Amino acid sequence: MAYQLQYFDEVGTDIREAKIWYREQKEGLEIAFANAIIKAIDKILRAPESYAIRYRNIRIAHPKVFPYNIHFYIDEPNSSIVITAIVHNKRQEVIARKRI
Repeated sequence: MAYQLQYFDEVGTDIREAKIWYREQKEGLEIAFANAIIKAIDKILRAPESYAIRYRNIRIAHPKVFPYNIHFYIDEPNSSIVITAIVHNKRQEVIARKRI
């Protein structure tokens, strides 16, 4: 089944803040971060059921290099993957759970 991608408005802020932080660490690192997130989302879209449900129907995917988690759920009636948060591993519980 082909899924459409949807995401909470806060996800844009999650990504912008992470990219700013990585750019401050090393120029160009924000691009590597963005690419890692894109690759992880592509994997989610291809096989979302391969990720276990962790809480409240939310599944979590991880980009290979960066310590971030992509929180999402499958909206079967609308054939969509809905990303609720993209947060650093150490912040995930506090931020991501509040959005559901």
